[in-house]
Amino acid sequence: MAWTLSKIWRHPVKAHGTEAMDAVAITAAACLPYDREWAIAHEAAKLDGGNWAKCGNFARGAGSPSLMAITAELDEATETLTLRHPDMSDLVVRPDTNSVALVAWSAQLVPETRATPTCVVRVTQHGMTDAPFPSISLLNASSNRALGQKLGMELDQRRWRGNFWVDGMAPWEEFDLIDKKLSIGTAEFVVSERITRCKATTVDPNTGKRNADTLGALEDGWNHQDFGIYLQATKDGVVTTGDVVQVIT
Repeated sequence: MAWTLSKIWRHPVKAHGTEAMDAVAITAAACLPYDREWAIAHEAAKLDGGNWAKCGNFARGAGSPSLMAITAELDEATETLTLRHPDMSDLVVRPDTNSVALVAWSAQLVPETRATPTCVVRVTQHGMTDAPFPSISLLNASSNRALGQKLGMELDQRRWRGNFWVDGMAPWEEFDLIDKKLSIGTAEFVVSERITRCKATTVDPNTGKRNADTLGALEDGWNHQDFGIYLQATKDGVVTTGDVVQVIT
């Protein structure tokens, strides 16, 4: 059975909203355009200028589950971002020119027990993904269904904060692709490693409330806490939903 790219997601501000896309232009050695382009650092962050930093330096869903209920829409031409949350008024903001408003909006969704958001950080080429290299994540819809069946519920794709979702694979078949090369549309990628998950995945992205022990179910059923794989882009191209995903070596 053919493998098909069924969904593309990006996340303009790390941990602050999902945005569905129909197509995306890929650049070698880069993340998805505008994926984790911005991140909101907190008062305890230790940053190295505008360079990549570990996820613990930023406001994120693992410690602030309400952030997981945000959706995002980015106008690339003006870099204007619209954020929506079921418990908040919508925010329309340009992160580079009105970071104070973005930080203040985010802070309302962060528990008082967590470090307070303080500033917006921007990185290009290598967005603030959880990998220390420019990464694009690929997730298997069958693995998501298998885990959902173990938990006795349907798992919304958005809880995984992935970029590419693929249909047609057997459950966990994606883990067999490590070190292989893939083509999707006119772009090419190498598969780097599996993705180990955190507590953000336990949160329902519709409500921002924890509702599923995803980590426990992964451990109990498959002896790991991994879900999805990291790709690195090796050839420029355009990727569109409906494209065939195939191994080229």
